[in-house]
Amino acid sequence: MRPRRLKNEINVVPYIDVMLVLLVIFMVTAPMMTTASIDVPSVGKASQVPAEALQVNIRADQSLSLSAPGKSEGRNLSRSELAQAIIDAQRKNPDQPVLIVGDKNVKYEAVLAVMDELQRQQVKRIGLLVQPTGK
Repeated sequence: MRPRRLKNEINVVPYIDVMLVLLVIFMVTAPMMTTASIDVPSVGKASQVPAEALQVNIRADQSLSLSAPGKSEGRNLSRSELAQAIIDAQRKNPDQPVLIVGDKNVKYEAVLAVMDELQRQQVKRIGLLVQPTGK
């Protein structure tokens, strides 16, 4: 009678079973996953600028100015003064829109910082002014 020897093999059948079950689970759930779609407005569909909107101008050097409706030149302000000036202007008309006019060379981060500051101060109706394409 021979002594029983130990097998040094790995049994891979359970691993294959687990892998196939996971594959089936992923195949069934993948079509149910919804992907986020972002509908970015094109510049050609931009609406007309409201005549009574306050305009926050961000220049290439990231300096800020606020223009009142009907005035082309605004007064230079810091970011903290800007929010307070907009809140003061909106006391007369709470639904007055605010448009952010960013220079073409200004960093995206600077525009977002201004929008974030205005949203933290509960300023409503913030928009971005764009130049429509000449078609």
